[in-house]
Amino acid sequence: MPAYPNATVSPRTEAAPAAPAAVPAPTTGPASAAPAADGPLPVLGRDVTVPLVTGGHVTYAALDYAASAPALQRVWDDVAAYAPYYGSVHRGAGYLSQLSTDLFESSRATVAAFLGCRPDDQVVFTRSTTDSLNLLAHVLPEGCEVFVFETEHHASLLPWRGARVTYLDAPRTPGQAVRTLERALADREPYGPALVCVTGASNVTGELWPVRELAAAAHAHGARVVLDAAQLAPHHPVDVGDLDVDWVAFSGHKLYAPFGTGVLAGRADWLREAEPYLAGGGASRRVARRADGGVDVDWHTTAARHEAGSPNVIGAYAIASACTALTEAGFDALVARERELITRVREGLADVPEVRVLSLFGDDAPRVGVLSFVVEGWNSSHFAAALSAEYGIGVRDGLFCAHPLVRTLLGGAPQEPGACGAPEAGPGERSLNAIRVSFGAGTPDEHVERFVRAVRELVRDGARWNYRTEDGRCVPDRG
Repeated sequence: MPAYPNATVSPRTEAAPAAPAAVPAPTTGPASAAPAADGPLPVLGRDVTVPLVTGGHVTYAALDYAASAPALQRVWDDVAAYAPYYGSVHRGAGYLSQLSTDLFESSRATVAAFLGCRPDDQVVFTRSTTDSLNLLAHVLPEGCEVFVFETEHHASLLPWRGARVTYLDAPRTPGQAVRTLERALADREPYGPALVCVTGASNVTGELWPVRELAAAAHAHGARVVLDAAQLAPHHPVDVGDLDVDWVAFSGHKLYAPFGTGVLAGRADWLREAEPYLAGGGASRRVARRADGGVDVDWHTTAARHEAGSPNVIGAYAIASACTALTEAGFDALVARERELITRVREGLADVPEVRVLSLFGDDAPRVGVLSFVVEGWNSSHFAAALSAEYGIGVRDGLFCAHPLVRTLLGGAPQEPGACGAPEAGPGERSLNAIRVSFGAGTPDEHVERFVRAVRELVRDGARWNYRTEDGRCVPDRG
């Protein structure tokens, strides 16, 4: 129960309320009123203008949501409303400490509801998806074998250094992904604890993976499943019970919240039985000196066991606010609008023969608002630089922290090693990189239309500016 039943937090409150207060539910002020169902959600930076090398300014088109989505205005308003009441959590007797403690723990409950967590699941606040998966790697039981497709983001591919890891080849259909996993699990020896790490949506192709089917295959062979939902959660509802996964990990900065906070949510037993991820205050319930000079520690069995130190209360509240905002906006409407944007981008790129969109599962595979492509005759860094400098469009180029996947997808793609911004290749290697465009709930129609028009013009007419390589990046040559 809240410690202070009458508290309110408002962006317009100048002083602490006269009566003790409970943790407020996120509020919506005039600047963050709910938009029409068919329009973008208000986000920070929507009115920012940037200079063009060809002269003048233009409203910035942020089309790099897969790296970091802009924060929702609603989230920013809620954080600003709480900021005057900032206080330490869990161990403070004062008014603001109690308020912040209530806010932190109610944020945990909001995230659990957003993910459809089961009654016994734990929600641990971390720094990011990467941190969440490293935490899970830390708590693996002895002898646990990990199965992971080579198509994963490095956050899912690399944390399992202390375990026996089986890397699975990139599948070319969802059905092949399930069959590949089933064969690998059936062949494992000795039969002991196992974990399967799967993505919900690729950060390279945007394609949706058959999570429910992969989870069923894993459980049929006695393995557990962790879902990397970094790219899925901002675009589609994620329900732990419905998907039947054991854990889910995601990041706030991809879910329209500020940087610095992530979530690992799911089964409590491995988390409860392992040594704390970090040792320190907050993770321990009791610490006492022994007669021999050592120290006895009684660790928490709750999520606090892996949240040592003063937690990022504002970050946790921001994630909870984003979860609330997306739930209230309605995923049905958000998904429907995003599908329209995806169709516009795909049809626009299909009209340019020099463009090849990257895909594992084929052109008709369902996806979120993430597409990667290459352009014949262009180094991808050069193309992305021209989109930014000449059109005010922010995309990403490179290998997207998924090097094995992108190299597989680009295996037969011609590249120009000497082009502006081409990354250095090792002996016998060709220079490989791609362009990624990504968007979501805050993307205006005009940004997508400008992007498609810019691609057509650059392919048809070439860049209007000269570019050079600087520190491995392609940048405008300003003489």
